[in-house]
Amino acid sequence: MAQPPIRVLLAKLGLDTHTVGVTVIAHALRDAGMEVIFTGLKQTPEMVANTAIQEDVDVVGVSSLSAGHMRNIPLLAQLLRQKGGGDKLLIVGGVIPEEDQAVLRAAGVARIFTMGADTGEIVAYLNEWRATRDAAGAC
Repeated sequence: MAQPPIRVLLAKLGLDTHTVGVTVIAHALRDAGMEVIFTGLKQTPEMVANTAIQEDVDVVGVSSLSAGHMRNIPLLAQLLRQKGGGDKLLIVGGVIPEEDQAVLRAAGVARIFTMGADTGEIVAYLNEWRATRDAAGAC
């Protein structure tokens, strides 16, 4: 029996309106057989957490090309846990300075893809994550 596709919610938080990167990622994930939901622009962490729960996604991906990531992403991770979505994989991509990455990981971000990350690398990471998750669940 075929597995259902990985369900990915892609989001842009705050006033960040740069969409080229997130659009490229969305197309690559769809081309790889994943189901992609894009929240649109100017989302709050609360809106994204609610959508992730409502849509029952596997992965929440945030694209950040402006400086709001240090406030918004830790809050999103906290809200996901509070709302029962702590099992969702949280990934971030975009302009994330090296000095910010440890704080984001400590908040619950599983993986950070910086500007120019290859879409194949992102697809491979999500497929490997799912295989690991499914293997752990089969035990």
